[in-house]
Amino acid sequence: MIKKKFANSNVEVTLLGFGCWGIGKSDWMGATDSISKKALLRAIDEGINFFDTALAYGDGHSEQLVGEAEKESGKNIFIASKIPSKKYEWPANDDSTLKESFPKEYIIESTEKSLRNLKRDYIDLMQFHVWNDKWTDRDEWKEAVQQLKKEGKVRFFGISINDHEPENGMKAGKTGLIDSFQVIFNIFEQKPIVSLFPFCKKNKIAVIARVPFDEGALTGNVTHNILFPHGDFRNNYFRDKRKSEIELRVKHIWDDVKSETDDIAEAALRYILSFDAVTTVIPGMRSERNLLANIKSINEGPLSKNVLARLRVHKWDKNFYE
Repeated sequence: MIKKKFANSNVEVTLLGFGCWGIGKSDWMGATDSISKKALLRAIDEGINFFDTALAYGDGHSEQLVGEAEKESGKNIFIASKIPSKKYEWPANDDSTLKESFPKEYIIESTEKSLRNLKRDYIDLMQFHVWNDKWTDRDEWKEAVQQLKKEGKVRFFGISINDHEPENGMKAGKTGLIDSFQVIFNIFEQKPIVSLFPFCKKNKIAVIARVPFDEGALTGNVTHNILFPHGDFRNNYFRDKRKSEIELRVKHIWDDVKSETDDIAEAALRYILSFDAVTTVIPGMRSERNLLANIKSINEGPLSKNVLARLRVHKWDKNFYE
C-alpha cells in the first residue's frame, strides 16, 4: 500500500484512506453494521491505515465502529475525527461567531466524547468540521488546540474546509497550528489546484481529498433514470435535471480517459493521486467490493500528463449541496 508522510512529520499514512461517513448509521445507503465492520477489517488487513470519521456521523456511531475494528484487528491505525460546530451547521454561516461555534470548552469536551467512542487515549488527527477564516485571530481555538496537543490527547489538528471554499482556511494555516486541510477535490471540483495545493506544499500541510466521486456522479452509475431509496440524501443532491446533466458530462469524461482506464471510478481516483500535494484520498467504502475496486484503482498509479490535460476542461463550478 502506497504511503506518504503526514504534514511535517515522519508519520506515514496510506494514499488510499477510508471515508467513514457512510457507516455512521446502522442501516443506511445499503450498508449494515456487519457489512461495514467487514469492510473496515478488510481495509486494515489490506494495509490501509488512514480512517476518517466524525462525532457527527451517526452521533458517534461511526467512531464506535472504527474503534471496534481497530481493537479487533490488533493493529494500530491512524484515526482522524472531527468536531462539529456547536450550532450543528454545515457550512458555518458567515455571521456565526467562534464563541457560538467552537468555544474552547466545547472543543475539549467534543474531543473527550470522541475519545470515549473510539476507546482510545489519543486521536491522531482532530479536525474542525467547518470553518470560517475570520475566526483565525481569536485565541480560544488556539488555546484548545495547544492544550489538547500538550496533554497528548491529539497528535495533529486540521480543518475540514467548507464545501467548494478551498481558500477558506489558508489564513489559519499560516498560524502554524494547522497540520492538515480536508477539501473537496475531484474531476469536477478542481479549484484546490490553484491556491490551496501550492500553499500546502510550501507550508508542509497535509491534504485530505474528500468526495472523490462527487457523491457517486463520477462512478458512472448516475443516469437520468436512476432511483435512490426514500430518505437518501442523493435524491436532493441529484434533483431536477442534474442526473441528466451528469450523465452527459460523464460520457464526455469517459471519451477522454477510456484509452487509459477501465472505468470512470478508476479515472476519478487516479486523477486525484496525480497531484503530489494530496496526502490521502478518502472515498466512502461501505462494502468489501468497493474497497477492493478502489485499491485496484490506486495501484494503477497516476494518469498520464496527456489525460490530465484533457481533464482540465471538465471542471464544473457548482454546489449541489445547496
